[in-house]
Amino acid sequence: VLDDQNEKIYGFETITYTNNSPDNLEYLWVQLDQNVRSKDSKSPLIQERSVNPTDMAGSFVGQYMGVPFDGGFRIEEVKGPKGENLPYTINQTMMRVDLAKSLNPGDKFSFSIKWWYNIPEHTIDRARSGYETFDDGNRGYVIAQFFPRMAVYNDVEGWQNSQFWGRDEFALPFGDYKVNITVPSDHILDGTGVLLNRKEIFSKEMMRRYEQAKRSYEKPVVIVTQEEAEEASKSFSTATRTWKFKAENVRDFGF
Repeated sequence: VLDDQNEKIYGFETITYTNNSPDNLEYLWVQLDQNVRSKDSKSPLIQERSVNPTDMAGSFVGQYMGVPFDGGFRIEEVKGPKGENLPYTINQTMMRVDLAKSLNPGDKFSFSIKWWYNIPEHTIDRARSGYETFDDGNRGYVIAQFFPRMAVYNDVEGWQNSQFWGRDEFALPFGDYKVNITVPSDHILDGTGVLLNRKEIFSKEMMRRYEQAKRSYEKPVVIVTQEEAEEASKSFSTATRTWKFKAENVRDFGF
């Protein structure tokens, strides 16, 4: 759920993990990439910065004395397939989920995570994703790394559970995604994979344009016109719509 008024994302996910390795796994590792922006993040400690011999008072205060952004995942619960609480340990940008019994080769295990976080304004400090506020008060969102994600277990290192400090990259396991995203009804959204409920989300005119676009090979067809977008941006909708997506055999999901 995208809370546009308060710049927050609330989420609930169910992960079904298959142990395709020849090893018995006693725990699972989950990536918490948003924690790179938490108040106690260690990421700033590895960033090289020079200190100017002279500086304006305002810029000095803004750079060294400002209130840090209150980012990072708030994990509310981690539960097993029967609704039981699973023990977990959060270490900066990684979370270990302990299993009651080993996950044998070929076995599957389902667990759920409930969480939320404050969305950063990505025009500040070059956040990798977040929102941008426009002159009329509306916000545009480009969202990635927005949910706890499974780490990779491979035949070289075992669990790839090194910390994410903001400038390194990481592997992700391939998987199938079913994602429901609830946003204000005046927002237009796109995401990874295929939109499943287009007829519920699109107006009749938008559907007509969409069908036309599938047959148009020379000229682009605009699904939402500039005039329609400007009209929608004049107010802030309290009603919501849920966009439903499906993506198969992909490494990640963004919207």
